[in-house]
Amino acid sequence: MCPIPQSPPVPQALRHAALLACIVCPSAHAQALPVYDLDPQHTRVHWEVMHFGTSTSRGRFDIIDGVLRLDRAARRGEVSVRIDTAAVDTGVAPLDGMLRGEHFFASRSFPDATFVSRRLRFEGDAVTGLEGELTLRDVSRPLSLKALHFACRPHPAHGREVCGGDFEGELRRGDFGITYGLPLVADRVRLVVQVEAVAR
Repeated sequence: MCPIPQSPPVPQALRHAALLACIVCPSAHAQALPVYDLDPQHTRVHWEVMHFGTSTSRGRFDIIDGVLRLDRAARRGEVSVRIDTAAVDTGVAPLDGMLRGEHFFASRSFPDATFVSRRLRFEGDAVTGLEGELTLRDVSRPLSLKALHFACRPHPAHGREVCGGDFEGELRRGDFGITYGLPLVADRVRLVVQVEAVAR
């Protein structure tokens, strides 16, 4: 994970630049890997959480950018992703405003969440999962994602290779200091991620 200045406090603009540096600047190990840019029109992070023990509340993040570095033949890969926490969408405007507030994502203070993985799991040349680190509200925790499906093929419109798939994982929101509403709103959050990335 790229180091992000923590103390003494730094201006938000510098924090944002540090987060973007994690995405834009590859590690020395990754420089030899083919690079794919995430397609923002086909990349979403969906989440699900039990509400009052009766039904499941769902939402998604719509503004995501990042890169995939992948060599399937060598079974090597890396992922760096930035998520705009203010871009949360549940379909209910008052709830979206609450989620952007201090009890949940605190988007004004922490506009970005990041996920970085240096360890992709393979079966043959297919990606089956990845181990990484999610940083949310300046708290970093390990996060494992399982590939439900992953494939690469030439894009019919421009001929470049496109790789993408569906992933799922689970986290505890309390691990990131998001404890408001516990236990009426569950601690366990299921993640469902759809992603497509286009070769440069």
